[in-house]
Amino acid sequence: MNTSIIKTKHIGEGTTIGEFCVIGENVKIGKNCKIYNNVSLSGHTTIGDGTSIFPYAALGNPPQDLKYKGEKTELIIGKNNMIREFTMFSPGTGEGGKTLIGDNNLFMAYVHIAHDCVIGNDCVFANCATLGGHIHIGNQVNIGGLSAIHQFVNIGDGCMLAGASAVSQDIPPYCLAEGNRATIRGLNKYKMRRVFSYEEIDEISHIYKILLSGDKPIKELAAEFLETTTRDSIRYICKFIIDSKRGIPYKRGIINE
Repeated sequence: MNTSIIKTKHIGEGTTIGEFCVIGENVKIGKNCKIYNNVSLSGHTTIGDGTSIFPYAALGNPPQDLKYKGEKTELIIGKNNMIREFTMFSPGTGEGGKTLIGDNNLFMAYVHIAHDCVIGNDCVFANCATLGGHIHIGNQVNIGGLSAIHQFVNIGDGCMLAGASAVSQDIPPYCLAEGNRATIRGLNKYKMRRVFSYEEIDEISHIYKILLSGDKPIKELAAEFLETTTRDSIRYICKFIIDSKRGIPYKRGIINE
């Protein structure tokens, strides 16, 4: 006999639910999910197909934000995510607010995803990684253990953040960052080699060397490159830098080709 409290009627075919879980009536669980014992799923939470949620995860509880007054908000989790023990994901804030999680991500134990975050696909969050509210994380990002990311920070595709880092500014695509406060230390060429040709990697490295070593403000340089390049990857990098509201943390000359 299953001792869980299951109020929802939206459970996909092939999904299994362990003992002592509490699942609210507004939760929707996709197909072929595995919910281990002692999991709490509440609020307007959607779980995508093929997702595994391990013991003592608490997903969808009211956000830790004093602005939240009980309005309807959502937590939407994509497909094939692995959500390990003692993780906590919050829904959005404000009427209709959403926290959005993509597909194929690994969230190790004690990861905290705060309200209104947007996370892409194929990311890895190591143990105790902590995200404040309104953070945007791109695709194929690695966040080291015991790292903390400030509210409203953006992290681009293909970034790697070293363990025990504290991030208060935006990290552009394909960069390595480390420290408290975290600064750019180089490029994540391991990830780039899995995505780009060697020719494109060389071009991206050259652009970054100029962006992070030039005698003009970085946004001005990015705007100049945006006007002349036809490569989508470089346009994405330049637009990310131009749109940054929290600034880019770097020291001139850090990138060597």
